[in-house]
Amino acid sequence: MRLLPVTFNDIDTPSGPMRTHLFVPDADRPLPAVILYSEIYQMTGPIARTAAMIAGQGYIVAVPEVYHEYAEPGEAFAYDTEGTDRGNRLKTTKSIDAFDSDARSTIDYLRTLATCSGKIATIGICLGGHLAFRAAMNRDVVAGICLYATDIHKRSLGAGMCDDTLDRMADLRAEMLMIWGRQDPHIPADGRRIIYDAMTDAGTSFTWHEFNGQHAFMRDEGHRYDPAIAHLVYSMIYQHLNQHVD
Repeated sequence: MRLLPVTFNDIDTPSGPMRTHLFVPDADRPLPAVILYSEIYQMTGPIARTAAMIAGQGYIVAVPEVYHEYAEPGEAFAYDTEGTDRGNRLKTTKSIDAFDSDARSTIDYLRTLATCSGKIATIGICLGGHLAFRAAMNRDVVAGICLYATDIHKRSLGAGMCDDTLDRMADLRAEMLMIWGRQDPHIPADGRRIIYDAMTDAGTSFTWHEFNGQHAFMRDEGHRYDPAIAHLVYSMIYQHLNQHVD
């Protein structure tokens, strides 16, 4: 499906305006929406390409700038030591309440769009995987997709590094797709087991897949990129959205 030119909207949130990039198919009917949460680097080239590929399947894709309180509108961090350190520092500077209120504001904004059908899914990568997981706890979200979501097993997202994601599993009503890399040092086997057991014990409806890949195996820049796995995972993303959101 052909896309319209990429635009953005500065969404009002309790912690200030949040620039949100919009990838919109050229369609004559309302479409479901997907909130795509980025890595710690915000709106980079790889994230933009991921957003465009998902939008091309027939979804409005919104990419919020998760560190809008601390960065200039439109600012992305480089995939280098400085950018990595800054992104990691900010994920434990921003409060968990601010992350959650950003999600609620994005959902509310999408539901006001005449071009949106009202069905909403969340997708996230790395930090964004955790944010997509928490955003999927909103009852308006029908499906969630998390790609190697960090910090859930350690309860270490947000200021104070004491998030309650593991305790809120029962709040999930969305159909979840969980994707992991078995060689990812950020979420080792025992950490993945903690998350799997918590989701199972809470009765969450989810599908779980582990690949022989490193952290960031989906990112089409850098030495950890695995095109073969990425191609397969994209097909799984499209199938999950088609089954649970359309």
